[in-house]
Amino acid sequence: MSDTPPSAVLAVDAGNSKTDVAVIGADGTVLGAARGGGFQPPIVGVQAAIDTLAVAVAAAAADAGLPASGVASHVSACLANADLPVEERQLAQAVQDRGWGTTTEVRNDTFAILRAGLPSGDAPRGVAVVCGAGINCVGMLPDGRTARFPAIGQISGDWGGGSHLATEALWHAARAEDGRGVGTELVRALPAHFGLTTMYELIEALHLGRVEPRRRHELTPVLFEVAAAGDAVATSVVERLADEVVVMAAVALGKLGLLDEPAPVLLGGGVLAARHPQLDALITERLAVRAPKAVVDVVTAPPVLGSGLLGLDHLGAPPEAHVRLAEQYADAAGRPRPTAPRS
Repeated sequence: MSDTPPSAVLAVDAGNSKTDVAVIGADGTVLGAARGGGFQPPIVGVQAAIDTLAVAVAAAAADAGLPASGVASHVSACLANADLPVEERQLAQAVQDRGWGTTTEVRNDTFAILRAGLPSGDAPRGVAVVCGAGINCVGMLPDGRTARFPAIGQISGDWGGGSHLATEALWHAARAEDGRGVGTELVRALPAHFGLTTMYELIEALHLGRVEPRRRHELTPVLFEVAAAGDAVATSVVERLADEVVVMAAVALGKLGLLDEPAPVLLGGGVLAARHPQLDALITERLAVRAPKAVVDVVTAPPVLGSGLLGLDHLGAPPEAHVRLAEQYADAAGRPRPTAPRS
């Protein structure tokens, strides 16, 4: 193929650790796809982050037999660290300046998970709560209205996310060991994960860098294991997370006028997608009180599918194009299943 398709979407899902890109025809056929590195403009700067993105875009375009310049009529990019509308506008301009498409729309990456979890042929309607490294929630209606939160940490009222949960577990375990807090099995389980015997050893190892700070997230599953075994302190943290997920979902549903009618509430991100039974049960139970008609589900489809569906929405593609795209990503982990060449 040598000519740019007359109507196509460049779909981008860029997270902190990896980026998935796909070139999608207007009929929903994936023409090319690639995976690249993480997207972290707060750390490396906007242009350097876009440079990393450009590597994956070039690879996806090459996979489609196309040049990266002008590869699509529309760029649909759902990006980590695009937490505020002003950041979305800044990143949209930076992406548009690369010339990959005629038009560009940038959204926070939570929108990709929301759209990926909704029926592919329907206009987007529902709410998603994502709990991965951090926590966020967005909602959409077919008329384009959205509900969202700044979701930039404690200063914007957030509580939760894998990193936060690990820190909470460490806090409780440290205080339990030195006598300032109540007893908890976390005192044994957290150090044991790193082959240590006491919280003092773990605190020292983290402080001096013998255990790299990035490995703290490994303690989040340990927290859930201890909670599942009946530990009261660990369970209190899991209950607090359930409350945060429920309140975010309920507030977003209320802002969109969906509290009193059946509406999807989609759960995504590493913590929620892990399907911890205790957390799942608490969320379902407590959301039934706040939003009794909400329909809870967990998103397992790759977020780049959501970016692609949003792009097809922008093009006004027919429902069958959305369905075709979703079928290619069934059971995929970012890269679609091979499809027969288009005639």
